[in-house]
Amino acid sequence: MKYGIALFPSRKLQDLVNSYRKRYDTNYALIPPHVTLKSGFEASEDTIKGIALELHKIAADIKPFNLKVYKVSSFHPVNNVIYLGIESTSELEELHNKMHSGAFPTEREYAYVPHITIGQKLSDDEHSDVVNSLKMMDFKHEEMVDRFQLLYQLENGSWTVYETFHLGKEC
Repeated sequence: MKYGIALFPSRKLQDLVNSYRKRYDTNYALIPPHVTLKSGFEASEDTIKGIALELHKIAADIKPFNLKVYKVSSFHPVNNVIYLGIESTSELEELHNKMHSGAFPTEREYAYVPHITIGQKLSDDEHSDVVNSLKMMDFKHEEMVDRFQLLYQLENGSWTVYETFHLGKEC
């Protein structure tokens, strides 16, 4: 089965992001707005139980932290993804790094850029129009993050929560 690890921002931020994702993100219906900590990976049911135990330890070691949205940007020309940039913090980097060592599959397709996707799979012209329009808007937002989720992918391609892990708390 395919799993992934992400943190979900507040409902307020998700609603704002979804107002754009409805129009510009082909994965809108498959997963709510999120910050990916570990991209999709394959694991058996036995393996994922061990990974969940490790995630409890990781969560206990990291205190809740501020998540700061500070800009609209794009991964163009690598791909036509438009996103809200998340200010990197030591806690966010530590979470990401711990999820790519030890018991976890370690492959990384790209360097880690914390973000929330607004749009993807747009044509070059549409991408250019949308990103230039969104860059004129102010998307500054800050909130406290106190949990992250282990997700699994259903047969229809959508993602659902397998387990939630609370930061700074023992298992």
